[in-house]
Amino acid sequence: MSVNKIVPCLWFHTEYGSLAKVIEYYKFIFENNFQEGPIIPLGNTPSGNTEMCEVTMFGKKYNFMSTAIEHQVFNDALAFAINCADQNEIDKFWNYFTQEGKEVQCGWCIDKFGLRWQVLPDNLGELMRRPNSFEIMMKQKKIIIVEYLQ
Repeated sequence: MSVNKIVPCLWFHTEYGSLAKVIEYYKFIFENNFQEGPIIPLGNTPSGNTEMCEVTMFGKKYNFMSTAIEHQVFNDALAFAINCADQNEIDKFWNYFTQEGKEVQCGWCIDKFGLRWQVLPDNLGELMRRPNSFEIMMKQKKIIIVEYLQ
């Protein structure tokens, strides 16, 4: 696992504080780019049953924690950007996260656990230098690359 000096900790709320479903959800979409360590039961805390686990996504370490009682919800102040090679990759992540989540705007979506994602093409900077690109993006929820090229 990669060594991060600073490790982001993501605090989820799940039924019974079980972290297994969270790990299963992200492991499914990130496949070999997701590795998890053992789930560590922390027992009954002020937020109910609590579990934690160290995971690695795309070579970067994160701590996942889940509690039975909702303490703090994710919001737009924290989002993860996924830089995608092409429209197929955008569609893959977008469709997965919005299936039980929510579409927002300009490539933003919210997954079923409330985590915010920006699903973006690798060449977003290049696309945004094209005429009318801002207007195109403001009309989009999921980014459709071909609309910038017309």
